[in-house]
Amino acid sequence: MCTLSLVPASAATLRVASGFDPQSMDPHAIALLYHSRVVYQVYESLVGRDARFKLEPALALSWSQPNPTTWRFKLRPGVKFHDGTPFTADDVVFSVERVLAPPSQRAFQLQGVTGARAVDPLTVDLLLSAPDAVLPEKLQYWSIMSRAWAQKHGVLKAQDFNGQQETYAVRHANGTGPFMLDRYEPDVRAVLKANPQWWGRGDPRNGNLDDVHFVPIRSDATRLAALTSGEIDLVLDPPFQDVERLGRDSRVKLMQTTDIGQQYLTFDQANDELAESDLKGKNPFKDLRVRRAIHHALNVDLIVAKVLRGQGAPTGALLSPMLDGSPGELDKRLPYDPAKARSLLAEAGYPQGFSVTLDCVNIAFRENVCQAAAAMLTQVGIRTKLRSSPTNQFFPKLSQASASLIEFGFTPQPDAWTTLNALFRSKAPGSGTFNAGRYSNPQLDALIDAIRIEPDLARRRALIGTALRLASDDLPVIPLYRRTLTWAMAKNVQAVQWANDTIELRWVSVK
Repeated sequence: MCTLSLVPASAATLRVASGFDPQSMDPHAIALLYHSRVVYQVYESLVGRDARFKLEPALALSWSQPNPTTWRFKLRPGVKFHDGTPFTADDVVFSVERVLAPPSQRAFQLQGVTGARAVDPLTVDLLLSAPDAVLPEKLQYWSIMSRAWAQKHGVLKAQDFNGQQETYAVRHANGTGPFMLDRYEPDVRAVLKANPQWWGRGDPRNGNLDDVHFVPIRSDATRLAALTSGEIDLVLDPPFQDVERLGRDSRVKLMQTTDIGQQYLTFDQANDELAESDLKGKNPFKDLRVRRAIHHALNVDLIVAKVLRGQGAPTGALLSPMLDGSPGELDKRLPYDPAKARSLLAEAGYPQGFSVTLDCVNIAFRENVCQAAAAMLTQVGIRTKLRSSPTNQFFPKLSQASASLIEFGFTPQPDAWTTLNALFRSKAPGSGTFNAGRYSNPQLDALIDAIRIEPDLARRRALIGTALRLASDDLPVIPLYRRTLTWAMAKNVQAVQWANDTIELRWVSVK
């Protein structure tokens, strides 16, 4: 049995375990699922989402378009930051400036926003370079910070996460949200306390939590031991091989839904020579035939059956059909065909194959998927060496595009443009933030830009379909699978599960 030295359980204490640490409390420094799960209990945006994941007011009560290149937000009165200072339009203006400025990794969400203007203390305009009919849909997880607090503590700019910068905002926070940061000890725990002055405290949907302990526990066995012994109340990522057993455990209940996000393999398409390879002077990943060979070489049905224990779905789509405009017919994968893969490699000029390093995060199920993929690629002649890294080393490789071949996941918002802009548009300020292969296709870029400014929703959906068909033909990444999201929890925990695998603590109750 593990001993985590947590506070004793009470009716209003929730102890949450995950394999991942949030990495930072700076809301604009990074854009990771494991970061969002914790930080956005403390910080809020102008908009939120309800239990069905539909847009609803948050720090903004309403929004409108006074002209095609301006969105006006009427702010909620009487809101205070956790340090007691009032929330005003000036804080929104500052937060726009901060998220758009390097080294923020959240700028891709506000692509096309040129700035903000305070109309009065409770009205703010977001100014656009071109019309954007669905801008509010993109604003979840874009957080509002206090200008005064940031200035006081020297954090007017976001943390340089890739440069491993240490700032006051890494371990401290001052939001307007339902929970306040009590302390953050990286790779040990993050402790949140309920904010008694939160503007939404009277919402009948709210739960009863007084405090929450997020505990990163990388070991699958240790996470489950902590749950079944009562030291942990909720595990956000139980190991796939144990889900069936947990479903039979009278001490535990499960919540499950289909992931709106998915996993990918992507490859260096920028450099003329593949790093750490026995192939010199060439980069085979620039050849579509090699990318198609990789697709044919991967038996994702087997990976889902054996590694994920059936708790997922193989996908050939670059974006889930759950996203508005993503065509369902693209979800079919190229057939698993090792002979075809070897033939394509020979046709591309690599009959003897080549060696490559596959980078993966050192979380058990992801490592196991990478091991299986590496073996399958090696069988067709792409001699693949697996390199696993902890999160603080792995994620900079992703955003800096410093890996030759890398496995990663992305959790989108319901609007497809944000993901298209982040993953598949050419790297530029505010675009291609997680384009980990530095893929570039001017025709696709033009479509992605057209999607952003198209006001007619039917034409917008048609453009999304066109862009995804083009990208699917060109294979900037290899889509792998979508998980079945499972949370395992004590019987006395009640929660709402979203398809993006984040938890809204405001709605959680411990009975």
